[in-house]
Amino acid sequence: MSEDAFVKMWEEQPMLKPRIEKVVVNISVGKSGEPLEKAVTVLKALTNQTPAKRKVKKTIRDFGIRKGESTACIVTLRKQAAIDFLKKVLPVVDNKISRSSFDKQGNFAFGIKEHIEIAGVKYDPNIGIFGMDVCVSVNRPGQRVKTRRKKKAHIGRKHLLTPEESITFVKQTLGVEIV
Repeated sequence: MSEDAFVKMWEEQPMLKPRIEKVVVNISVGKSGEPLEKAVTVLKALTNQTPAKRKVKKTIRDFGIRKGESTACIVTLRKQAAIDFLKKVLPVVDNKISRSSFDKQGNFAFGIKEHIEIAGVKYDPNIGIFGMDVCVSVNRPGQRVKTRRKKKAHIGRKHLLTPEESITFVKQTLGVEIV
């Protein structure tokens, strides 16, 4: 289907129009202690939310990490905060996302090498420079039926989101170019 056909279908049937469910921002430092606290500070400044720390699942002696040690921080953004954050960070990647960044369900992810490239962020030598992963989950209204705790239900094949629809939606709402 063409982009115009998708837009026409979404106007006729609003429950088929995709939406951004959540944006997950992850900074993995690889160490606990002071570097992780600096990453938490950066993530809190960028998203205005308190990050959650993630723990290592198993010990790897070669890397010097132990099971249960926190080495990463993560923030989940939803609704308007997610869209605002995406509009702030997409210019860092020149508003271009690779087609291979989209999975079979229409979700996509991209990375930012240096957080100081984001507009409005200044370099602080005490904090340093951090890279981050941004994962965007795109779905349709009604997807919660599949994941809720009570009365889970199967979602029909016609209601599942395809990568082509997701790409069209992201182009339309965020003004992103797909490479």
